Amino acid sequence: MTLLMLSMIAGCSQSNPNQGTIPEQSPQAQVAVSTPVAQLGKTKVVTTFLPIYLFTKAVAGNVADVEILVPPGTEVHEYQATPENVKAIATANVLVKNGLGLEEFLKNTVKNAENTKLAEIDASIGIKPLNEISPVVKTAKEDHEHAQGNPHVWLDPVLAKQQVTNIRDGLIAADPANKPTYEANAAVYIKELESLNNEFQQTLQKTPSCTFITFHDAFPYLAKRYNLKQIAVVQIPEDQLSPTDVQNAVNAVKKYKVKALFSEPGVDNKLLSSLSKDLKLTLRPLDSLETGETNPQYYFKAMKANLQILETSCK
Repeated sequence: MTLLMLSMIAGCSQSNPNQGTIPEQSPQAQVAVSTPVAQLGKTKVVTTFLPIYLFTKAVAGNVADVEILVPPGTEVHEYQATPENVKAIATANVLVKNGLGLEEFLKNTVKNAENTKLAEIDASIGIKPLNEISPVVKTAKEDHEHAQGNPHVWLDPVLAKQQVTNIRDGLIAADPANKPTYEANAAVYIKELESLNNEFQQTLQKTPSCTFITFHDAFPYLAKRYNLKQIAVVQIPEDQLSPTDVQNAVNAVKKYKVKALFSEPGVDNKLLSSLSKDLKLTLRPLDSLETGETNPQYYFKAMKANLQILETSCK
């Protein structure tokens, strides 16, 4: 059975079908300074966007203050930094990012913050990115691309475990006094991620070779992990669909025999609703976790909802 994912975000470009094996123990998370930041009171940690905030908050618990730079629901791919972001980084001890070229706004923002004692943690260290795993059916000009590969690694629970481990190691390097807390908190969260992975495996093994087309290239890691197959990426504009755009989308649906349409939670778009009616397909939500609640447990809530949607749609 074939799935079509629709989103208001243009797909990220990609280049190598092979994903590297994740080591049992991650390499030390990259830290921008060689010595821990000395500080009175709690360590101040700034994170880039929601998934990285969730993982960092889970590891830090109450021993560090954790903030988020990009408000949930804001497009991180095209985000423009604010003066408040610069101020937050200027006064922070640690900055945690997803990496893989996702947070393009960070380079100048960190430079402008002029914080020479800032420790930076790249949560994706040790993860080999996926690239070009499917053809691109273009219906609109591409808004952006990611030269470092697809950055949406957090949607694979196994790679999310790697990110949590990297964050743990980076926080310990920057704040060794709280090492026992970081280790204990990370262990609990990683155990939950392992349980989530098992649930995905047991559920989706019942629907092998489930294929999909996506308008937001957010799910290749999830697909690879659980034997789903991403057939193509279809790019459409956010505001207007020309007759040619519509025809290209319809042609892709027919070519790959699509049976389901996926939008993202909270997206209320008349273009997508109209297209789903034209195609006589039900529009369902699949969450990329770029918007949602700031409770670390939200990751599991959203991913289990995704699993239910996939199970239903792949039958």
